[in-house]
Amino acid sequence: MADDKIFTEDSHVKVVYKTSPKIAFSLGIMSGVTLIALVALGMMFSLAKEDGSLSKTNSNTNTAKVAGVDTNTAPTPTPTPTAAPTKVDIAVAEDDFIRGDENAPVTLVEYSDFQCPYCGNVAPTIEQLLKDYEGQIKLVYRHYPLISIHPNAQKAAEASECAGEQGKFWELHDKMFANQTALAVDNLKTFAKDLGLNTSQFNDCLDSGKYTSKVNDSVTEGSGYGVQGTPATFVNGTLVSGAQPISAFKSAIDSALAAAGQ
Repeated sequence: MADDKIFTEDSHVKVVYKTSPKIAFSLGIMSGVTLIALVALGMMFSLAKEDGSLSKTNSNTNTAKVAGVDTNTAPTPTPTPTAAPTKVDIAVAEDDFIRGDENAPVTLVEYSDFQCPYCGNVAPTIEQLLKDYEGQIKLVYRHYPLISIHPNAQKAAEASECAGEQGKFWELHDKMFANQTALAVDNLKTFAKDLGLNTSQFNDCLDSGKYTSKVNDSVTEGSGYGVQGTPATFVNGTLVSGAQPISAFKSAIDSALAAAGQ
C-alpha cells in the first residue's frame, strides 16, 4: 500500500512529505479532537453570552414590575363627599292644581307622568303623607310626560288639564293612575264620562290640543330645575328623586318643617 501524503504549498514550489500510516492516523485523531474542542468552546462562549443578555433582560423586566408595584402602593384618594342636594326655588303658579292645605309651610312639587309605573307606585305614598302631615304640607302636580317611552302620557297630561276646567283635575288624576295601562284617548274620554264631566266640552278640549303648550312648558321648566326622570318631587325645593320609600319623604319633610320653625 502506498504511503499517505500531505501536501503543502509555499509560493511556486510544491513539496511532498511522506509519512508512516501510524503517524498519519495519530495526526488525524489529534486534528479531529482539536476541531471538536474548538467547536465546543465556541458554542459554550455563545451560550454564555446569550444567557447574560437574557439575564439582563429579565432583570430589566423584573425591575419594571417592581417599579409598577411601588407606584401602585400609593394610598387611594379619599372619595369626595357627596354634595348636599341642590335646593331650587319653585314658585306656585295661579293655574297649578293643589291638594292639601294651601297655606301649609311645606310644599311638595311633583313632576310626574301618568303612564310612568314608578309614578303610580309613589302615588299612594304621597296620599299617605298628606294624611300624616295634614295641614303641614301641600302637593302641587306638574307634568313631565316621557313621550319617548310612554306614548299615551302626553294626552293623559292634557286630559287632566281639560278635567281641571270642570273642577275634576284630581278625580281624573286618581282615575288615570288607577288605570295606567288604559290611557288611550278613547279611554280618557270614557273616564271623563264616568266622572260626570261635560263630555262635549272635555272631548273638544282634548282633541284640540288646548293644553299641549302648557304641558310642554311644564317639561321645559322641570328640566331647568334638574328633573331627568319621573317621579321627581321637590320638598320645599329639595329634590327627592324617584319612587322613594315613605321614610325618605318624611325625612325631607321633617327637615323642611324644622327649617321653617315648625
